[in-house]
Amino acid sequence: MADPLYYVDHSDLLEGRLDEARSAMRDLAAFIEENEPRLIAYRFFVDEAQATMTLLAVHPDSASLESHLELGGPRFRAFAELIRMRSIDVYGRPSPAAVDRLRQKATMLGGGTVTVHSPQAGFSRLQPPDQVK
Repeated sequence: MADPLYYVDHSDLLEGRLDEARSAMRDLAAFIEENEPRLIAYRFFVDEAQATMTLLAVHPDSASLESHLELGGPRFRAFAELIRMRSIDVYGRPSPAAVDRLRQKATMLGGGTVTVHSPQAGFSRLQPPDQVK
């Protein structure tokens, strides 16, 4: 099994758009759950001040991230009027194509930074749903 990719993005919620953003989060999460069975985790969070949205995703490999960006790309546009992307951090080894798509996503949603963090040590005990015995 390839090393998983851990994806975290942070966005500012635009004033007065929290309810719409929550609805968009639920819609996107349901779509992704139904259409991306390889994705290990996909969770939205809102901070206590209800000012920041965070997305956490765990992909089994870079191909899963690339597929997600292709499939979800048109749906990400729904967030353009609801948030301003601050940052995308990817922990692992995404392909150059995935990094390019992430930069496009960040630009579309407000111009946040994209940072790739390369693994140095450690382990994961995660198994994608299709490999659990």
